[in-house]
Amino acid sequence: MTDILELYKTVALEEVSTWVKVGKVSDFPDNAGACIKHEGKQIAVFNFVRLGKWYACQNVCPHKFEMVMSRGMIGDEKGEPKVACPLHKNNFSLVDGKHINGDMPSLATYPVKIENEEVFVGF
Repeated sequence: MTDILELYKTVALEEVSTWVKVGKVSDFPDNAGACIKHEGKQIAVFNFVRLGKWYACQNVCPHKFEMVMSRGMIGDEKGEPKVACPLHKNNFSLVDGKHINGDMPSLATYPVKIENEEVFVGF
């Protein structure tokens, strides 16, 4: 099952080779996530309205290998934007994907940009 985690690699903003349009701003819930699919990967996209920022990460939980991260609750831990896995409440940074309350593998993260009310994720 850990093979699925190998599909996901963090993409830094300066490494983006392709911006993929994943929907309109209005397609995504405020202060919550939604899942998109791109080239066999499921990506969780979060509209963190309270911070005025958007985040994206792998949708697969690195603990149980279920596609659930887009359904996790978002918040912050000492100012660090985070998502809590809905299965076991493991917290991961939305900035760099690191497991905040333990030593699980990090989530892969992806840059997000908004142009003309359209949402793009960088790969």
